[in-house]
This record gives sequence, structure tokens and C-alpha cells, in this order.
Amino acid sequence: MNKAEFVEKLSEKLRCPKSQTENMLDATLDLIQKTVSKGEEVKLVGFGSFTRTERKARPGRNPKTGEYAEVPGMPVPRFKPGKEFRTRVSKKN
Repeated sequence: MNKAEFVEKLSEKLRCPKSQTENMLDATLDLIQKTVSKGEEVKLVGFGSFTRTERKARPGRNPKTGEYAEVPGMPVPRFKPGKEFRTRVSKKN
């Protein structure tokens, strides 16, 4: 499901215009991204939590030249699904 399909289904469920639904979704995602980029955690009970973790530096290789180089560590976003989400996904239909 892509964003347009998601917005369509969400607007049907909420019974509000697609444009308003898309604005709410964009605002929600923007708020999550800004909060996590500051190093804070966003917890949505039952759904999961979004955090920022540090990826360690590691050796890498340039695919064109074959030359080895150090890939620096960097902050990356992480999502950990909540128990309810994991349970729903693991159920057989």
C-alpha cells in the first residue's frame, strides 16, 4: 500500500476529506521525524516506538575500485513494534 492508498482508506475510516487526512498524516510523520532526530523517543502504546540509535563505524569496500575504507558511524532511526502490533502481524488469517 502506498501513501495515496493509505490516505484514501484512512479518510474513509475517519469520514473526512482526503486533503485533510493527508495533512494530518503529513503532520504526524513530520512530528515523529523531528522528535526522533532530536534524540527523543516516540512511544505509541500498542503500536511501537521510534528511537534514534548510533550505527557503529565499520569497514567497507568501494564496489568500483575494490578499495577498502572505513564507513563512519552515524545516527539512524529505529522502529520497535509493540506487543499488540507483533501479535496482529503474526496471526494467521
